[in-house]
Amino acid sequence: MTVSSRGGAGSPPAPSSFIGGLTGYEALDLLATMVAVVQSDGALLFVNAMFETVAGLSRRTLMRSSVFDWFVDSRPLQETLASVVRNEVSTARFESVMKRAPVAALEHLPVHVIVTQIDHRTDRVVIEMLEIEQQTRQDREERALGQVQVTKELIRNLAHEIKNPLGGIRGAAQLLELELPSRELVEYTQVIIHEADRLQSLVDRLLAPHRKPHVVGDVNIHEVCERVRALILAEFPRGLAVQRDYDTSLPEFRGDKEQLIQAVLNIAHNAAQALTARIEVGDALLVLRTRAARQVTIGKQRFKLALELHIEDNGPGVPEDLRDRIFYPLVSGRDGGSGLGLTLAQTFVQQHQGTIDCTSEPGRTIFMIVIPLP
Repeated sequence: MTVSSRGGAGSPPAPSSFIGGLTGYEALDLLATMVAVVQSDGALLFVNAMFETVAGLSRRTLMRSSVFDWFVDSRPLQETLASVVRNEVSTARFESVMKRAPVAALEHLPVHVIVTQIDHRTDRVVIEMLEIEQQTRQDREERALGQVQVTKELIRNLAHEIKNPLGGIRGAAQLLELELPSRELVEYTQVIIHEADRLQSLVDRLLAPHRKPHVVGDVNIHEVCERVRALILAEFPRGLAVQRDYDTSLPEFRGDKEQLIQAVLNIAHNAAQALTARIEVGDALLVLRTRAARQVTIGKQRFKLALELHIEDNGPGVPEDLRDRIFYPLVSGRDGGSGLGLTLAQTFVQQHQGTIDCTSEPGRTIFMIVIPLP
């Protein structure tokens, strides 16, 4: 644990510097980090919106607890809080592990903790918590996104180069078929024509997202989910349960409804196909879950509010060797798959300024779509 009486030249400003001149602590809701205002005994006087989101409970519920309840080992925080209250130091920093609500079914979270005095009330202290993995994750996402974009651009260029020769091959096969002396040889020209048509269809799908105009209108994410749910259940009527877990308070937003339906359907359909063994047994499960997220960073932009759509299944999981490449074009974990479904889903989500990510382990795979809200 490192303790200091004042921040160094490269240190971020203490949370208390955001409070001066403002009424109450509402301004702390604007921060993208978790912040709590506590008394010397650990009683919570205020938690900001990000603390609510990460902990998985409402502000009212959280404020009935002690800040010490939210740490796996609360002793470092108790000692640091006592030192700050006694004015032995004005600011102290250390690393710890934060708990989350059991109902949220989320893992504990490693955090960097900053404990700071509030100048005008020495019995009240500001505690700021920064996710240790947050910056690492953002860097990893930016690198992965850059790699995917380069791959997509390469594939599009190849598709354009392939398109014209395909037409020539098909036309030549049709002319050859007319000149064949034996009808038994027609089978071979038909193979050429069929394969040329298949490749043409593949090329069209690669280029489709960049040709189709973006039709913008008001979108209700739950209407999107219900449409996808109906389509999945129509194709898999037995052995698969599709559960809803919606936050109905989410507002509408401007977007292309058909694109979003296609994006979610591609993910849900992939999940259903991966559940074949469980469908036969009758215990296959697909969950469509929506949540609101506050102070979200997407790429390098900060958004006050965003929707999270989780598409979760209890299938075998994504093979480990595919997890880093799952959104690459032409990469598929299924025999006969085109490897374009998730690529198109990612493209459509990105056209809404959003992101899509996947976490997977045997028995549980979650695709999470995040789209900023107005």
